[in-house]
Amino acid sequence: MHELVCLRLFSREGLHHRGHLIHDFLIAEARELGASGATVLRASAGFGRHGLHEDSFFELGGELPVVVEIVLSTALADTLLARCADEDLHLFYTRTPVTAGVTGQKT
Repeated sequence: MHELVCLRLFSREGLHHRGHLIHDFLIAEARELGASGATVLRASAGFGRHGLHEDSFFELGGELPVVVEIVLSTALADTLLARCADEDLHLFYTRTPVTAGVTGQKT
């Protein structure tokens, strides 16, 4: 069994890379590498190196945090992070060891 990690890459909605939304680009790259799965989450609020952003009536679109969460092997995570560096993407990320499974199946 391969050691799995959950790789979380943080961006902002509306940011593009090579004509695609960054989260779409990341999902395509992860899929091409053979990642187990990925999810994109749009936050209602967040703060970090780009300041505070909140979802409110007056909020302009394209500023809220987006998290791309990918479950993949350690080796594939290394490859994906290297591709991001090669593409000159400056994304904050976290990487956490995980155990993955499917409920309702006997192990």
